[in-house]
Amino acid sequence: MHTSSCDRRDFLKLAGLGTAAALSSACPAAAPEKRPNILFIMSDEHNASVLGCSGNDVIRTPHLDALAEGGVVFENCYCNSPLCVPSRMTFTAGKYISRTGAWSNDCWLPSADYPSLPRMLSTAGYEPFLCGKMHYDATRRYGFTEVGQNLNRSVKSGNGKRRKADDLEPLPGLSKRFDDFRPGDTSSILLHDHAVTEGAMSFLRERAKDAKPFFLTVGYLAPHFPLIVPQTYWDAYRGKVAMPVIPEGHLESQVRNYQHLRIAFNMEDVPDDIVRKGRELYYGLTQWVDNEIGKVLKALDESGLAENTIVIYTTDHGEDMGEHGLWWKNCMYECGAHIPLIVHWPARWEGGQRRSGVCSMVDLVQTILELAGAQAPDDWDGDSMLTLLDDGKASWKDQAVSEYYAHNVASGFAMLRAGQYKYVYHTPADEDHGAERELYDLDADPGEFVNLAAEPSQQERIEAMHAALVAEIGESPDDTELRCREDYARGYGRSNLGRKKQV
Repeated sequence: MHTSSCDRRDFLKLAGLGTAAALSSACPAAAPEKRPNILFIMSDEHNASVLGCSGNDVIRTPHLDALAEGGVVFENCYCNSPLCVPSRMTFTAGKYISRTGAWSNDCWLPSADYPSLPRMLSTAGYEPFLCGKMHYDATRRYGFTEVGQNLNRSVKSGNGKRRKADDLEPLPGLSKRFDDFRPGDTSSILLHDHAVTEGAMSFLRERAKDAKPFFLTVGYLAPHFPLIVPQTYWDAYRGKVAMPVIPEGHLESQVRNYQHLRIAFNMEDVPDDIVRKGRELYYGLTQWVDNEIGKVLKALDESGLAENTIVIYTTDHGEDMGEHGLWWKNCMYECGAHIPLIVHWPARWEGGQRRSGVCSMVDLVQTILELAGAQAPDDWDGDSMLTLLDDGKASWKDQAVSEYYAHNVASGFAMLRAGQYKYVYHTPADEDHGAERELYDLDADPGEFVNLAAEPSQQERIEAMHAALVAEIGESPDDTELRCREDYARGYGRSNLGRKKQV
């Protein structure tokens, strides 16, 4: 049985996790009488540190920085799974992946008419539209009406198989993905995202001011690999992006699953020149998509709808960029699980504000629903952050959960961030390879190089955080892993005539 939000907060309080507290019951500030439109922009694989408004003085993201300057920045937001489709299913269904079975990039939600964010908004009188990527199957839109260009017909299969725990022999060569670290004027990413921008701009220009309130989701592919970007964008960062810092012995001391990721994705011993080039190109692609977002924001201003439109920017997960010897995502390090979140509505919130409380995508979903005057089903996860948006001093639970039960690892794992600490539990791979744990003090060790899990002084904290993780999810990650393996064993996610198999 899943624990209620109130019970979870009480549990965290009793567990002594410091900043966890009951949510304030204070009423939010009065909003304009007319219900706001919501423009929700989601990029793909955006490392939260690669933003000017995150304090990065190398990257040029003027449009997102301006959005942050006029809005509220959440500095410690997390995806609920560091992988494309599971993260997006959390956004769609308002639940952790362990509760929907959205294990990997092969997944559907349990049914085509599954309760979803767009359906809840429709019930409240909103018109939900989707322009661009959301990784849905070709036969399912979960309540969205599609406009403009999209990338919602891709089918994956076989992404759930587990690796043998003791299979740590490096494979020859490097991933072919590194071949696409290059400048270029066109790519599948650039073509798709140009079309998404045009579709979103067209929608905003044609939308009548007196129409029903809309929820427009704009889904970009960038800055997801392949890291192909016009030459000028690469030139802007050549020689300017620092290399990742990896202390001696760090890679060898990592938990088993992260060593498996390096081997399975063929990213062991990536030469420095490739690492440097990839990081520079990633910065360039991030600036490129910021420019596309700027075009959409300009169209919003010119439409006359901006004053009564909430703009939200986030991403589905981060990008490792060679940090900790990893690329892409798939991990619980900050590079993979920490995501940017900007909420902008000057009619209600003064710009330039920041919130340091820990939160996640399920909290954002609840916030969107409350802003729209919509009701979430009782069994959805997360808590609305509207009180925190209205009052930066309001009490907040200050915690987030993320889960990974997908491919190229020996076993699934789950993370709890609570205050300054991050706890990660890796389930047993088999009878000979038991559970592994990570604990980081992000205030003292922001690079996550010092795993405190074996420290005797930290055992009480680890026990409390593990109990809080189980309470929040509603079951032990060990049980989640068993259910996941059962799904994979019966053919979960395997394609059938170009369609994904139902969970």
